[in-house]
Amino acid sequence: MAKESCEDRGAMAASKGGGAVVRVAEMEKMSLEHLKSLKEQSDLEVNLLQDSLNNIRTATARLEIASNALQDLSLRPQGKKMLVPLTASLYVPGTLEDADNVLVDVGTGYFIEKTMSEGRDYCERKINLLKSNFDQLIEVASKTKSVADEAGMVLQARLRQAGPVS
Repeated sequence: MAKESCEDRGAMAASKGGGAVVRVAEMEKMSLEHLKSLKEQSDLEVNLLQDSLNNIRTATARLEIASNALQDLSLRPQGKKMLVPLTASLYVPGTLEDADNVLVDVGTGYFIEKTMSEGRDYCERKINLLKSNFDQLIEVASKTKSVADEAGMVLQARLRQAGPVS
């Protein structure tokens, strides 16, 4: 029989449809080194997924602020004097010349002129996409955390069975 790598066994353990019982049964067959590696890899993946979730939360919040700003801007009359944000903390005085068209930052330094309603629609579509991605990542993070927890429990049980090393 060919030797399986820890990643192969970890993938099998994580992909079994039978739930936690199958994963634990697979993990109990692993060597201590493979279990430790699976636990460490799963913990690392959980941390990376958590960072991604935080980035999605931040991007969603920024888009919601932008959408609200567009709504506020659409209510202001043309020629209205206002403060224009250049950065999060730097504003300069300006005058609203065209309340019907906005420039939308679509990434990597590209801007597209859109109507106010198209700009709000763009923000809403991006928010919905990010929320969908967030929900999917939550599910993946939950499964990965479950694998890490199960590997940790099996590892602790195996170490207790081995007894104290003198």
